[in-house]
Amino acid sequence: MNLIEHFISGKIVKGSSKKTSDVFNPATGEKISKVSLASKSDVDLAVKNAKDAFVEWSKKPPAQRARILFKFKELIEKNFDELTKLIVLEHGKVYEDAKGSLTRGLEVVEFACGIPHLLKGEFTENVGTDVDSWSIRQPLGVCAGITPFNFPAMVPMWMFPLAIACGNTFILKPSEKDPSCAIKLAKLFKEAGLPDGVFNVVNGDKEAVDALLINKDVAAISFVGSTPVAKYIYENAAKNEKRVQALGGAKNHCVVMPDCDIEQAVNGLMGAAYGSAGERCMAQSVAVAVGSVGNELVSRLAKKVE
Repeated sequence: MNLIEHFISGKIVKGSSKKTSDVFNPATGEKISKVSLASKSDVDLAVKNAKDAFVEWSKKPPAQRARILFKFKELIEKNFDELTKLIVLEHGKVYEDAKGSLTRGLEVVEFACGIPHLLKGEFTENVGTDVDSWSIRQPLGVCAGITPFNFPAMVPMWMFPLAIACGNTFILKPSEKDPSCAIKLAKLFKEAGLPDGVFNVVNGDKEAVDALLINKDVAAISFVGSTPVAKYIYENAAKNEKRVQALGGAKNHCVVMPDCDIEQAVNGLMGAAYGSAGERCMAQSVAVAVGSVGNELVSRLAKKVE
């Protein structure tokens, strides 16, 4: 059976851990592959390579980094169908939904291509008597992203294109449930000309996450997932003096007003609550009906699920 491994310093690495996890096709329930789960030493190896790569990558002018981003964008577009099918295979989204989520990730790559302008600092002369004020933007070092299963392309691509464009190096720990898309993106980034060690993918479970949280060479961590894990990530990253953003519990609420287009409201609620099996941030777990619209809303919703 196919074993999905790690991508460290520009190549596929088996890692020292013998732990694996099964990867399923949710549409059929079929076990399609296994993924290697990193040990602490595997994570530490990735961090060391990223730290070493940071020395030269951070010195590259933003325009040179942007050229690689432009090539990366081109390669994503060229391999769009393959990437979409990987998302469909391991996550279970329908093709068009998977395609849309990949498009959202590509938009961040496009934004990152403009990094030479975005990284400009500011200078103000004589803010006080004989006092000038100025600012510069500099990379932090090794950054890490811990991402959820429901958007295996979009959420990682919220993180690593911008971090890398800004001169940082990056370690991605994707969900072990759908890891193939992240590996493919890493290979495309290398093909685009990204130096080895700048972007690394380490598959794993809590052991890998904890290794990132305690490693002193990881300067910043970004997380998207459940609220309990977000609290754990935030607390432990802060405890280890890292910059951290931890996004948890992303579910939308909806308010249905008495003067709404009731049919549109019903269709919107059905699509939001049950589209992608409710496995997305746009899923509405709570709808608040104001005033007299409640009974009719419930009645129409009930007919939709009969």
